[in-house]
Amino acid sequence: MSKTQERADYGPQQFPDRLGFSLWRFERALAKGLIPPADVGGRRWSAAVVEEVAGRAEEIRTATGGLPDMGAVRAAALLEERFGLPVASEVLIELDRRGLVECVGDYKGHALYDGQALEHFADRAALEKAKHDGRLLNRTKAAKHLGIRACDFDHLTKAKWLRPTVWVHSGWQRRRDAPCVALYRLGDLDVLLVHPAIDWEEIRATPKGRPSPLARLTGRMPTKA
Repeated sequence: MSKTQERADYGPQQFPDRLGFSLWRFERALAKGLIPPADVGGRRWSAAVVEEVAGRAEEIRTATGGLPDMGAVRAAALLEERFGLPVASEVLIELDRRGLVECVGDYKGHALYDGQALEHFADRAALEKAKHDGRLLNRTKAAKHLGIRACDFDHLTKAKWLRPTVWVHSGWQRRRDAPCVALYRLGDLDVLLVHPAIDWEEIRATPKGRPSPLARLTGRMPTKA
């Protein structure tokens, strides 16, 4: 009788080794219900369960795909190579927003994106749209995109007509401090640019030192009729 056959139960490291699975594949199979929950003490699997699962190893391998979940930088590099165009890591935030490549967790505070969704993503038009709409701009660049003063822009955020997509650290901040730089989604700015409740010509014509017409904004941005 082999040493493998003599084992009474398997732990979370021994089980994937028995199957020849990477840890990420094993954990994905568990999450998908392709491997049953531990049946020995809540943290180990009996030899009978392990052998049953081993008989389905190839089926499980196919069902769990070929890519692990990964961070935004690695995911962007993968898409860049696949489509032959530059892809910034921030695009993954937009792909998640659109339900195309979902954020499925985090590792050491960094978002992880669905490896299976990335493996099957092949929509170039959707990627290009996400690249545009998901571009992130700081306060200065966002105001410039709208063609208005920074003080005008501040009224948009104060009235909650525009909200940051993410907050990031500035160049001088310590990594352990809370991020203090707000970044805004280009797609949200473009929505404002065509909103009928805002007279952009009036705002842009307001001289320096004069109150902003946007100071009249109250409450959240109304939806279009």
